[in-house]
Amino acid sequence: MRIAVAQIISGADPTANLELVWEYAAQAKNAGAQLVVFPEATMRAFGHSLKDIAEPVDGPWAGEVRRMAAELDLAIVAGMFTPGKDGRVRNTLLVTGPGLEAAYDKVHLFDAFGFTESRTVDAGEAPVTFELDGTVFGLATCYDVRFPGLFTANANAGAQVNIVCASWGAGEGKAEQWDLLVRARALDSTTFVVACGQGDPQTVGAGPAGTAPTGIGHSAVITPLGKPVVALGGKPELAVVDIDPSTVEDVRATLPVLANARTF
Repeated sequence: MRIAVAQIISGADPTANLELVWEYAAQAKNAGAQLVVFPEATMRAFGHSLKDIAEPVDGPWAGEVRRMAAELDLAIVAGMFTPGKDGRVRNTLLVTGPGLEAAYDKVHLFDAFGFTESRTVDAGEAPVTFELDGTVFGLATCYDVRFPGLFTANANAGAQVNIVCASWGAGEGKAEQWDLLVRARALDSTTFVVACGQGDPQTVGAGPAGTAPTGIGHSAVITPLGKPVVALGGKPELAVVDIDPSTVEDVRATLPVLANARTF
């Protein structure tokens, strides 16, 4: 399976961000990809109001992504914001493509490193998987990567690939933590991990938006044994890689951590 990772830098304007989705999705299709993954907050970058642009997954912004996916005959995963409870929004991953529809609401909210996502974001409640061309994918968003249980739950539900979409906060040691975590989650779950982060705004001459987590790049695709297939730097970039999900069965026969796990 050929997968594209679109490490973009989204901005405040959802319409302009749709243009980025089209640009990178078209490149992915031209490169032969069956799936292109965009980061968390593709709809609007953090550091801006989210409530005024949140809309349902059958709303106009998602509808445009859906139209692109249909026109390109390509599956697209992209981060958006949907209405939540008590005036908050949900941090949602939209999955769309011909014959394919799914959505995942971020379960673990980023109340850490001085940032309180739960003030404006309503947490999701359950894992989500989807199937594309016989391969099962699990979904996760940013801070979720610090919680192995979500990745193993996806694997136990049949996932051979876990997708992590992020807008990772900058700071001392944060890039090293991201690199370590995406590799560890692959080993925990014996899945491929496709980790797509927002690019680093400073690589294009823009500073970070205050304390908001606006991205550091370092998108990567990791094998079930924790080896990077590709690892990007900070600048916006499209990476296209081939993975073989059928190898997951062999890895799990050699390293049966899912089968050997005990509950205490």
